Amino acid sequence: MDLNRLLTSLSTQILIQLAIAASLIVIGISWNFDFIYSFYFENQQTQTGVIINSSIVSLFFFGMINIVYHLIRYKLEEKAIAGLANNIESLKTDLLDGLAGDSIVAKRYWTLRSIRKANGAINHSALSAMLTADEGTKFGLIRYINNILILTGVFGTIVSLSIALLGASDLIDSAAGSLGGMGLVIHGMSTALSTTITAIVSYVLFGYFYTRLNDVQTHFLSGIEQLTSIYLLPQFIPANDDIVHKMGDLIKSVVLATQNLKQTQEIYHTSAMSLQETININREQIETLSSDLNDIKSVLREGFRLPSLPSKDYE
Repeated sequence: MDLNRLLTSLSTQILIQLAIAASLIVIGISWNFDFIYSFYFENQQTQTGVIINSSIVSLFFFGMINIVYHLIRYKLEEKAIAGLANNIESLKTDLLDGLAGDSIVAKRYWTLRSIRKANGAINHSALSAMLTADEGTKFGLIRYINNILILTGVFGTIVSLSIALLGASDLIDSAAGSLGGMGLVIHGMSTALSTTITAIVSYVLFGYFYTRLNDVQTHFLSGIEQLTSIYLLPQFIPANDDIVHKMGDLIKSVVLATQNLKQTQEIYHTSAMSLQETININREQIETLSSDLNDIKSVLREGFRLPSLPSKDYE
């Protein structure tokens, strides 16, 4: 497995990009502060522009805080993936050593272990689909902000144009109020322009980092499934080659046991034949000894002139 890929934290790269972008924005605002202040705050006949622009910026920052939160979370998850891979390659007894117990990779390990312990079938595709669906639900608020952020600029434009139309109406109705009406028209057009610019800039920045957040999520999910396929599943699901090898070893053991049993049977057969021969020899010796004893008895009777016994006594 390409362990370097797991050790590469994409979320860290995105966080660095976000920090650079934030620094550039702060520098740009500081460099052009007078122009920005006059454009957004000076000579405002109503607070409409300030309220709408503040709402757009607040919505933008709230969404960015959520993006940063998820980037940091994925950074920790990527670290956990790399840690588990290192533990497995280091042949550690405790594979979760140094890992957070609530990390996704630790939960995946315990899930596989629980299924294996219950003698259940491990469906990697189902586990992957469930994790993808669960992670997708965590971006609901960010997706919502990304979708409505550009609409806030449209809303500000519509409100500002409405103010401009009110100013035009006053300008038409009264020549005496022409200056106030013209100022209101200019204010409305200026507010429409400022809210549109704010919304577009916020949408561009937010959309970029939202897209990069999706890339981080894809990178993380890919790492989880790669780690599961290469490292975790072989520990819980025997591969086909392993089964074939084990069956081959079992057959070899059976053949060897059969050969040993056959040799043992041959030894038993040889021992039985030897025992039978020994019994036959002992029987012949006993018969010969019985005949010799009868001869000795006959010689003794004749030598001591003893009366011969009835034939049945001999028997």
